[in-house]
Amino acid sequence: MLTLAQTQSDWVIGFADEVWWSRVAQPALCTYTTADQPLHLIEQRVAADDPDPKALACYGIYFRRRDQPDWVQDEVWLRFIEKRPISALSEAFVHWICQQLLARGKRVLVLIWDNASWHISKRVRSWIRDHNRFVKLRGRGVRIILCLLPVKSPWLNPIEPKWVHGKRAIVEPAALLTADQIRQRICAYYHCEALPPLPIPSYVT
Repeated sequence: MLTLAQTQSDWVIGFADEVWWSRVAQPALCTYTTADQPLHLIEQRVAADDPDPKALACYGIYFRRRDQPDWVQDEVWLRFIEKRPISALSEAFVHWICQQLLARGKRVLVLIWDNASWHISKRVRSWIRDHNRFVKLRGRGVRIILCLLPVKSPWLNPIEPKWVHGKRAIVEPAALLTADQIRQRICAYYHCEALPPLPIPSYVT
C-alpha cells in the first residue's frame, strides 16, 4: 500500500499520533556551555491558583517528504484539544485533515497510527467506513485507507522523534511557561497555524 501511495500524485501518507506538552516536566537534552556557566533545568511548580493546566494535549500528523511541486516537504499539522484524546476528537481531527487535503487536490489519505483505544474503537472504525461511503457516493472527497502499526511499536511511527525534538526546542530552563506561550512556541517550531482547540462534534453527548 505504501509503495502504491508513493507513486500516486493525489495520494498522501500521514503518520498520526497524540502528544502531551507538560509545563513542568523537563525533556532529556544535552547542550554545550562554558565550563563556568553550566545550564541547569530548574524544576517548575504550578501554583494552586494557576488557571492553566499542567499539560496540554494535541493531535498531530506528519507527512514525509514528497517530490511534488504542490506539497510543502516534511509537514507536521497540529490541533490542540481541551482535555484528552477520545474517539469523537479522533473523528474530528481526521475530518479536518481530509478537508485540508481536499483543498490541495488530494484524493486518498493513507492514515497510519497506533492501536490506542481512541484510534481503533468501533465508533472510529464506523465513522471511517461511513466517510468513505459518502465520498464514493458523492464522487468528491478524500478517501481514508487505515493502516495500524503493530502493538507497542512507537519506534515505527516517524512522528515520535518529531515530538522529542519539539519538546527540546520549546523548553524554558528557568521559567514556567503559560499554556498560551507553549502553544505559540509549538506552532512556531512546527510552522503551524495557531488554530483554536479542536471542538468535540455537536452530536457527542
